[in-house]
Amino acid sequence: MTAQPQDYRPGSAPMPGKNLRDIRAALVVPQDRQAFDAGLKTVLDEVRVSLDLGVLNDFVHRWWISACDSLKDPEGRRQMHALAEQIRSGETVPQGRPWREILAEREAER
Repeated sequence: MTAQPQDYRPGSAPMPGKNLRDIRAALVVPQDRQAFDAGLKTVLDEVRVSLDLGVLNDFVHRWWISACDSLKDPEGRRQMHALAEQIRSGETVPQGRPWREILAEREAER
C-alpha cells in the first residue's frame, strides 16, 4: 500500500509517480520547481558525502506530497507563494478569520 496525502480523493487528478522526474513534472508553479531543483542539488551533494540514501528518500517523499498538492490545487500553490512573497517584502498582509471561528462554523453546519 502506498502512502497518500490525507485529503486525496479517489477519482481526482491522478497522483504523480513517486520518482524525481514525475514529481518535478507535476510542480506547476515556477517557485516550486526552482526550490525542488535547488533542494535536489543539495541532497545529492549530501548523499555523495554521507552515502546515505535516506535523505534522498525523505526529499522524494516531501516533494511528492507537494507535487500532489500542486496537481490538486495549482491556484492555491500560486496564492501561497504570492502571500509568502508579500510577507518577505514586508508588505501588509490582510489577516484571515481566527481558526477557532472557522471550526465552530463548520461544526454548526453539521
